[in-house]
Amino acid sequence: MSGSSSSEVAKKPPKPEKQVVIHIDRKPFKVMEDEMSGTELRSLPDPDIGPEFDLWLEVPGGEDKRIENEEAVKLRNGMHFFTAPSVINPGRSC
Repeated sequence: MSGSSSSEVAKKPPKPEKQVVIHIDRKPFKVMEDEMSGTELRSLPDPDIGPEFDLWLEVPGGEDKRIENEEAVKLRNGMHFFTAPSVINPGRSC
């Protein structure tokens, strides 16, 4: 008979939380999640990003992507987001 029983199962140490550093309007934010919604991303800066601004993901070498509030974004270290006015007023015509 062996000296081990089923109650002596080796426990794995908890996985260390993975920290992800992203940037919004050139400011770094450290988050523990690997996925966040557009609404959650908009709440990271203080004050929150208001509804008068769109949130965009910078896509190097490609077309930048607008992030919708309900959209889930898989986060990676070094991702860059920026804000831009939702409505651009080109000015008055003369």
